[in-house]
Amino acid sequence: MAGIGVRLNKIYNKNTITTNVVGFGYSTVITIAPMFLVIGAVMLMQYLLGFSQIGYASRELYASTVLYIFIFALLSASPFNAVLSKYMSDVIYWETYEDIMPCFHVGLLMNTVLSSLLGIPFAIREYFVGKVPLSFVLAGYIGYMALVFVFYTMLYLSICKDYKKISFYFLWGMGFTVLLSLLLVKVFKVECTIGMLVSLDAGFLLIAILEFAKVRSYFRENSGKYKEVLLYFKKYWQLVLTNFLYTLGLYIHNFVFWTTDMRIVVVKCFVNMQSYDMATCLAMFTNISATVIFISRVEMHFHERYKRYSEAVIGGRKMDIEESKRRMFYQLAEELLNLVRIQFIISVVIFLPRLGFGGMVMQIYPCLAAGYFILFAMYAEIIFLYYFNDYDGALLVALCFCVSTLIGAWFSTFLTPIWYGIGLVFGATIGFVAAYIRLRYMEKNLDVHVFCKGNLMRKGEGRKPSNLVFESQRYSNRRRKY
Repeated sequence: MAGIGVRLNKIYNKNTITTNVVGFGYSTVITIAPMFLVIGAVMLMQYLLGFSQIGYASRELYASTVLYIFIFALLSASPFNAVLSKYMSDVIYWETYEDIMPCFHVGLLMNTVLSSLLGIPFAIREYFVGKVPLSFVLAGYIGYMALVFVFYTMLYLSICKDYKKISFYFLWGMGFTVLLSLLLVKVFKVECTIGMLVSLDAGFLLIAILEFAKVRSYFRENSGKYKEVLLYFKKYWQLVLTNFLYTLGLYIHNFVFWTTDMRIVVVKCFVNMQSYDMATCLAMFTNISATVIFISRVEMHFHERYKRYSEAVIGGRKMDIEESKRRMFYQLAEELLNLVRIQFIISVVIFLPRLGFGGMVMQIYPCLAAGYFILFAMYAEIIFLYYFNDYDGALLVALCFCVSTLIGAWFSTFLTPIWYGIGLVFGATIGFVAAYIRLRYMEKNLDVHVFCKGNLMRKGEGRKPSNLVFESQRYSNRRRKY
């Protein structure tokens, strides 16, 4: 993400109110604009096509399909993204760009196989058990796979720092979605829900094609080193589990409430709890600015301190290493405190009842908002652990977070609605504390981690070498004599 920092520094260095607003807007565009564009397109289609006037069953089927598409596309992609990002970063560092396309092909094959295997059984059940029309089932499955491709190709453009292109592609894709939905429903008289779902499919496919074309324009050569990509999954298996457990933890409290008596079952396949899911969505939006704040400040401040420490380790004096390490961890603490301080202010000043939300949604919302507030701070700590290559620590934090959230969410189902979100608060707090302890451990033992990690001899298979280091001539003659 180093490319963001250069641009942000140029904006913020002018030190005016206008440039601060521009900097925040720029950060928003390159980080979370795609999500808002998709949400905006869905809401605009519903408004223009009179979605609220169609039958309740059709509306619930469409809403459940879109919800499942997004959640399970993210879950199926999560095991691969972190390892592929690590491989891509190393390849770019070593400037062996011809190794990127093997990474792209291997990751695409693995992601496609896993996602399709997860989606096909559900689609079959939806058709035979739920009696959903085949056209709607196929549209939902195609949309799910299209979004998987979108998330996958986004990964490569993100590593290449081409965030603005990603936002533009989403703008074009969602604009095409809205226009196509109007054409299908208003002109060709296609049923509203199937028309909107097919339009979403087309928009996602357009985004995926544009992103794939851009990746191909960047990397034209192929070294054919597919085995090295697979070895990265073996070498950095912690990243696979860490990213999956973190993503699962984002939704596992929803899954717990989907098993309660308050759930809604649609066509014997889709399960959800509307009030809890809506409160979750609002709580996430309330705290989404934490992502913008974190990326902006890390790019502008911490990355530079980390770079100076790395340069000191390579060729600096001991006093330079110690001083740069002290400054780096001081900056780390400052970034975490600033993130918490600013996000707390943003969360406090938001009054959602004025926006028309109330009832059980607003009873559940405050606790979930507090949970996501802690959760995003915990994720910032995981990113810092990645900076120090502490993959075991990051895995431990993700595991603590996911398991604690599951246990806490199960316990909260027995409480009143105002405490339904306490499971997420509990899990995020456990994860945050675990990450903080791990960062403190890394601070105290960073020299050991940096200078004492490695092997003097190359690893290999075979007979163990002798541990004899030196043998005097007298001892050698005596041993041969006897």
